[in-house]
Amino acid sequence: MRGLVLTCAELYTPLEVIRPATIRIEDGRILSIREGREALGEDLGECIVAPGFVDVHVHGYEGHDATSGEVEPLLSLARSLARHGVTAFVPTTVTAPHETLLAAAKATAEAMAAQGDPPEGARILGLHLEGPYISPGRRGAQNHDFIRPPDWEEFRAYWDASRGHIKTVTVAPELPGAISFIERAVALGVVVSLGHTNASYEEAKAAIAAGASRATHLYNAMPPWHHRAPGVVAACLESPQVVVELIWDLVHVAPPMLRLAWRLAGSLRTALITDAIAAGGLSDGTYTLGGLAVEVKDGVPRLEDGALAGSTLTMDQAVRNAVDIGIPLREALIMASLAPARACGEPTLGLLRPGCPADFVVLNEDLSVERVYIGGRRLA
Repeated sequence: MRGLVLTCAELYTPLEVIRPATIRIEDGRILSIREGREALGEDLGECIVAPGFVDVHVHGYEGHDATSGEVEPLLSLARSLARHGVTAFVPTTVTAPHETLLAAAKATAEAMAAQGDPPEGARILGLHLEGPYISPGRRGAQNHDFIRPPDWEEFRAYWDASRGHIKTVTVAPELPGAISFIERAVALGVVVSLGHTNASYEEAKAAIAAGASRATHLYNAMPPWHHRAPGVVAACLESPQVVVELIWDLVHVAPPMLRLAWRLAGSLRTALITDAIAAGGLSDGTYTLGGLAVEVKDGVPRLEDGALAGSTLTMDQAVRNAVDIGIPLREALIMASLAPARACGEPTLGLLRPGCPADFVVLNEDLSVERVYIGGRRLA
């Protein structure tokens, strides 16, 4: 692959801001980043260059469902997400029958193998099993019929079907056998995220001591934060090894609580996620999620009982929402790229520095996506 030189008004690494900047790419990786505009580079004017977004919790978009058990929907999902600045993602299942999850694990491995280098859409990093090992009392929009306690042999079947590509599993730590399950999953290299749980503070801390290092959509599907019953929310926020996911659609969580979580956890421990479902990017109407009917009205998906059922959010809109409620742009970009990449064990993604893959997004002054590059190749 030939080299590429771009100059821009601002470049976010995202930890550092360089104004103006020139970025050189060679063989799909970043060769150098320097201050100033070089005459030989393509001038992007007043645009911003930032690391590509990493969505570690997304169920689908534009009709493509990560739980379908088929390869093509995953590859199509990768292309759809890339148009919104996502350069890597972790397709996320919902609670479902064993055979459905087994097929989803197998399809994820096959889709990863089918992606080129560089891929034609966002990189598929592995699978996130959001359930079935969750609390029936905090199921949210998960199908109650298929919720079950942690089962190591079953999980190993998913692991084998995915060819070792399960990135994350969400677990309610108060369930029977959960702590032993967490220890074994972490030893296998899987990120354990606490979510859909009624756990007490003590139960959550025991899970964190066992190796859990993430919180699945903090606040949502968890006991409310109370000054005499701090629960899983406080346990995760106060633990420096835990990254907290937050759905930044301004519907799931009120802006003051978003800002509070960010102030307590900091940008490197806060991951913007979409929790988007297949109805995202489509018109309002009736859809399904894990076998449950979902009504999308004014872009907000809900079950018949009114429970929120994921979102129709995109990562570029999540960044804009964060900035709109007072988060500095640098911090919003960290939460959309470097923090989630580190949270799923990808230290070279979400970061612009020599040697890293040339996965980046070009944003205009309104923070809308102008271009997306993956492996140095322009996709959009």
